[in-house]
Amino acid sequence: MTETLDIKIERTKASRLSSTDFSDLSFGKVFSDHMFVADYEDGSWKNFQIVPYGDISVSPAMSVLHYGQAFFEGLKAYKLDDGKISMFRPYKNAERFNKSAARLCAPELPEDIFVQSIAALVDVDKDWIPSGENQSLYIRPFMFSTDPYLGVQPSKTYKFMVITSPVGAYFAKPLNVKVETHYSRASEGGFGFAKAAGNYAGSLYPALEAAKEGFDQVIWTDSKEHAYIEELGAANLVFVIDGKLITPSTRDTVLNGITRDSVLTLARHWGMEVEERRVSVAEVLEASEAGTLTEAFGVGTAATIAPIASIGFDGKKYQLPDLDKAEFSKRALKTLNELRYGLSPDEFGWNYLV
Repeated sequence: MTETLDIKIERTKASRLSSTDFSDLSFGKVFSDHMFVADYEDGSWKNFQIVPYGDISVSPAMSVLHYGQAFFEGLKAYKLDDGKISMFRPYKNAERFNKSAARLCAPELPEDIFVQSIAALVDVDKDWIPSGENQSLYIRPFMFSTDPYLGVQPSKTYKFMVITSPVGAYFAKPLNVKVETHYSRASEGGFGFAKAAGNYAGSLYPALEAAKEGFDQVIWTDSKEHAYIEELGAANLVFVIDGKLITPSTRDTVLNGITRDSVLTLARHWGMEVEERRVSVAEVLEASEAGTLTEAFGVGTAATIAPIASIGFDGKKYQLPDLDKAEFSKRALKTLNELRYGLSPDEFGWNYLV
């Protein structure tokens, strides 16, 4: 256990809280008053600070701008029914953050420092946590390299930062998705399992092309054959086929999602059969045609559970059953919401009280 961090706190003199419209929260557009900042220099983390949210000054030669050593996490804080504040499973994010760091040759951040820094920032900006239906405080921890010179090698200095944003629902409606069979999000031996900035940069163009065809998201497939399903653009994927919960197994190319893990844990707890394995495009489409695919949905921190209305493949649209009949995903969403807002007992110990 790391000792309690010595964090210098500089509070803003001009809060934007009173001028913020909490009834209209677009995802990631409004940010709270403060941010957390720490530096990695000479082999250790130092300069732990909470300062007013604002721009930062960087060198034009800063290595992240040229060589892309940048990665992030996403988690949420909630205002519980009894007025307390909780973060959902932050140590799972800390664990994944360090897996990203290791793959990108960045220094690991002790898990306790990761959680303490976020908890301190959430506490300072606790009044920014919205209390409306499906609202929360989205938390974005991220790290990037800061060496102010060129050269293709790992940086020796880094900055760790955390910003927060009050948010509502990520998706406003059920999704129409397209199976991507040309472009790839990740490849074996790469860093698709990490929340690296480069993964998202490479996904933008295919997503824009899919949007021109009327789709909300793409289903990424393996880079070799485009025969196996991996994940959505903004979430992991889960299917209910023949009464079984089936999801692509995590690997080099699939993010190990915290919401994914939570949903699978709930399913097993309820006695539902769960399969984590390679899932082929053909299997899913055949199940759709046979009527055995009863639900498909994305699972992720931003989206929570995002139901899928249709799947497009090779010019054909496969319509899923009426979403009102999506028993498992509706039950899972209700259970997660009740747990995260303190409306039901936290039997799994997932809520971290701030």
